[in-house]
Amino acid sequence: MGEIHVHEFMTADGVVDAPTWTFDYGFDPKMAEVLAAVTGNASGILLGRKTYEMFEPAWSTRTVEDDPGAPFFNETAKYVVSGTLTDPTWSNSQVVGPYDPEAIRKLKDEVGDLYVSGSIQLVRALLADGLVDQLHLFVYPLTLAAGPRLFTHDASPAKFTLAGSDVYENGVVYLGYRP
Repeated sequence: MGEIHVHEFMTADGVVDAPTWTFDYGFDPKMAEVLAAVTGNASGILLGRKTYEMFEPAWSTRTVEDDPGAPFFNETAKYVVSGTLTDPTWSNSQVVGPYDPEAIRKLKDEVGDLYVSGSIQLVRALLADGLVDQLHLFVYPLTLAAGPRLFTHDASPAKFTLAGSDVYENGVVYLGYRP
């Protein structure tokens, strides 16, 4: 059975909104090493519809010269969890239908390791159903006070084990957790 590895950029107060606020901090090359390790084992990318619709125009035209991550995002099979998207146009993309934990378990069995980025509604559901095998959080040294958070006030309590951590020169902290 494969694993689901979730990657999120978040603020110190837990906001995981579209991370335009990360630009002021730059991207430390050591962060790229962690992401390369996470994506290196992934056989597929699992996305919610909103994140798919943000990623498709942003990544589909990028080349390796633009961003070393472009081949991963463009060549890897993408599985979109959506009850409304019917005709994905990004290469190697297919809709798996509305969220169904059993369908996700089956996908893990068939595909292997899955990488998830953003897709906060999907991630919350995956966490609630015990389907996340590791969280990869990059915590930025700022607060936004408002915006979507990874864990909402009505989320069930959960415990995690620290699987990895690092601190970068730009002030970002990496925290890898396993449930």
